Amino acid sequence: MTDTLTAGLLPFEHEPYHRYSDPAVADAQRAAFRIVREQYVGRTFPLIVAGQEAQGSGITDVHNPADTREIVWRFQNATPDQLEQAIRAATAAFQDWRYSDPLQRASIFKRAADLLRARRLEFNAVMTLENGKNWIEADGEVAESVDHFEVFARETLRWAQGKAVYPMPDEHVTMDYEPLGVVACISPWNFPSAIPLGMALGAIAAGNTVIWKPAPETPLSSYLMVELLFEAGLPRNVIQFLTGTNDVLGDPLVDHPDVRMIAFTGSKAVGCRIYERAARVQPGQKWLKRVIAEMGGKDPTVVCADADVDAAALGIVQAAFGYSGQKCSACSRVIAEDSIHDELLEKVTALTRTLRGGRPEDNADLGPVIHERSAARIMELLADGQGSTRLVLGGDRPDTGDSTGGYVSPTILADVAPGDPLFQQEIFGPVLTFTRADSWEHAIDLANDSEYGLTASFYSRDPAKLAAARQRMHVGNLYINRKCTGALSGTHAFGGYGMSGTNAKVGGPDYLFWFLQTKTVAQRY
Repeated sequence: MTDTLTAGLLPFEHEPYHRYSDPAVADAQRAAFRIVREQYVGRTFPLIVAGQEAQGSGITDVHNPADTREIVWRFQNATPDQLEQAIRAATAAFQDWRYSDPLQRASIFKRAADLLRARRLEFNAVMTLENGKNWIEADGEVAESVDHFEVFARETLRWAQGKAVYPMPDEHVTMDYEPLGVVACISPWNFPSAIPLGMALGAIAAGNTVIWKPAPETPLSSYLMVELLFEAGLPRNVIQFLTGTNDVLGDPLVDHPDVRMIAFTGSKAVGCRIYERAARVQPGQKWLKRVIAEMGGKDPTVVCADADVDAAALGIVQAAFGYSGQKCSACSRVIAEDSIHDELLEKVTALTRTLRGGRPEDNADLGPVIHERSAARIMELLADGQGSTRLVLGGDRPDTGDSTGGYVSPTILADVAPGDPLFQQEIFGPVLTFTRADSWEHAIDLANDSEYGLTASFYSRDPAKLAAARQRMHVGNLYINRKCTGALSGTHAFGGYGMSGTNAKVGGPDYLFWFLQTKTVAQRY
């Protein structure tokens, strides 16, 4: 039966990235920015409740983080009544969608992949204007979203098969997987396409319905993805799209007795709050809620004395300063053996100096952090650490001419002690620390000295050290002799240990299980 269901699917291949070194491709991306500005800038977009566009109570302005004087578009603020309407609509839609044909779901995802391929440059431009990613970073995320559609089409069919059990002589026994109900998907601003899409597809592929709540900084990337799914054939009531304020769409959404599950990506503080509140059984609630929470990282790169120092330096700079360090997987700590520490620091510093700052719309290497208050928080952390560390590079706000935004210079700090807050706290900005290790074993111990455990890199040529790193490094995603960012859907199942979250590995073969419940049926002959 598996062969029959998957016969129409070609072997999976990751979506290739655009080559912006090709002048024709670069010109096409510039044209996409012009089209997006003509079609979207200045517009106000609706909620989607019970399959219909809806107006809320007031609107929220979305600012271009590269120049915060520019309001790019506006979105509605949902009311408490609209939240109730959305949950009721999602509950009603679940009664039909739960029994939908897995082939139908997979076909919708495949069509959505084709639609997104045709609009990738447009989606790139929208993302750049609302969250400040440069062309390469935005293109990588939209390509990942195409991969998500392809991966979840295949996973839908695979999980529909159930799993074999050991047989009985007088019974026919099956183990099947059934959906849960209404899933609230609460997503962050740094990956406004791939992260909410991955969570929502996990829910929808399993037969659940979704309340899709994007981050207020980046709603259009989500709205366009939802509309694309509808265009691909998804029934419009399967997703309810809500934007607005936390007093309406925060605790009330998490607490609602008819919400069966919460899928969340964001800060540790908010994730822990959701986890705690979801554990309470509300009046009228008939289940224990399930929670997926991905809550960030403090990701180390360990460089051993025998490593390829040039390769390590390049990987560190790419992972630390890509998208100005605003990735939960970003390298924020370098832990190097003493004998190569200074050489590595020198090479990393030299490469970092070559990075070009400026407007993401112009494809600068380094753009702003998401908003001014984030930049102010980063500068405060750097000021607090000046007495205990050595500033090697940056540590200031660059001159951006007449632009306004949260620009922070790429910053490198050396001689950072393991107990220093800069070594322990997630900064979420273009800040990289260097710490010396007495040995490669000591370096692993320092890498593990964190409440987080999302990604890590380990550089060495020694097979014995590589084997030890595989066993001893306490992270959900370990990358050996490569950078610690750039997980690919379907290949690098992504999710961490410890306070990085619940380890639900999006893009992996086990992810759909989080959105399902298991039924054993035994029939006596």
